[in-house]
Amino acid sequence: MNAPVSSGPCVVVAGGGTAGHIEPALALADAVMRMRPDARIVALGTARGLETKLVPARGYPLELIPATPLPRKPSAGLIRLPLQVRDAIRQTRAVLTRVGADVVVGFGGYVSLPAYLAARGRVPIVVHEANAKAGLSNKVGAKLAARVAAAVPDSGLAGAEVIGIPLRQSITTLDRAALRAQARRFFGLHPTAPILFVSGGSQGARSLNSAVSGAAKAFAEAGVGVLHAHGPRNSLIVQEVNGAPAYIAVPYIERMDLAYAAADLFLCRAGAMTVAEVSAVGLPAVFVPLPHGNGEQALNAKPVVEAGGGLLIADEELTSERIIDEVVPLVADRSRLAVMSNATRSSGHRVAADVLARMVLDTVAK
Repeated sequence: MNAPVSSGPCVVVAGGGTAGHIEPALALADAVMRMRPDARIVALGTARGLETKLVPARGYPLELIPATPLPRKPSAGLIRLPLQVRDAIRQTRAVLTRVGADVVVGFGGYVSLPAYLAARGRVPIVVHEANAKAGLSNKVGAKLAARVAAAVPDSGLAGAEVIGIPLRQSITTLDRAALRAQARRFFGLHPTAPILFVSGGSQGARSLNSAVSGAAKAFAEAGVGVLHAHGPRNSLIVQEVNGAPAYIAVPYIERMDLAYAAADLFLCRAGAMTVAEVSAVGLPAVFVPLPHGNGEQALNAKPVVEAGGGLLIADEELTSERIIDEVVPLVADRSRLAVMSNATRSSGHRVAADVLARMVLDTVAK
């Protein structure tokens, strides 16, 4: 099949698996289309990632390739890996040829590695690293790339240009104060009470769920409402207290912009996207990094915490008692939250999507 005819460039984005890889890719796609309405965007993904929902919902075509997750420990999967990677490269190369790719932009994860290897020597590559510590895929991609960008300094990618994380316009242009009343009506929250927003990511986090729900009575007695996204595979039952602001528990939140607008404080994990979004909208946060991995989540949150816009609590130290002692008083302290909000916003990057889009288009032009 011949490549589609178009006057504009074809930009292939590779960032499947988790929202932390997909959302920056889609934010870049939107920015490219704002600059070059004649461009074509094609997303690479796998059948088992969130991209099967998120990419079509944003109006972009999705091309599926085989998943090639890298085993963290020696296993039978490691023996099969070379054949899996070779097959993924072959199929990805066929996609790049068929769509007429002019540039491949990778955001890390198991979709990016075959994209980098398929594009090598054929299509220019641009790499973006969102985390404080680069993963294996982006370390490989950076050696092959024409341009390399990173969210923060010292990501482990030599020569990376520090630009922040590409964010969608609904976040970078969010006016929390203007949307506050609408957002609270949307979720059924108290119109004027302090509100804590809790989320452990798209799948939820049991440690956050347990600690916060265990402090429900203390929140009610302090006149604080709670919006708690507990994850679709988890359940949460909290007894209502008559006359107190509501504790709203939901499996998942589609309208994160409204959740940010409704909240006064966010208790969350410290994924790169989460940290970037709270920084962009100026929402103070209590970060509870994932207890496993290579410690990158604590590093992601470090700039915001050091700027005075957030607190850091280790997962193993997050108890209902800690919530009652530290979080309940904080969410009710409007003057302290105002100072934290300004500090949080000062550490953010609102224009990263446009900066990366210019890098990508410049790479095509050259």
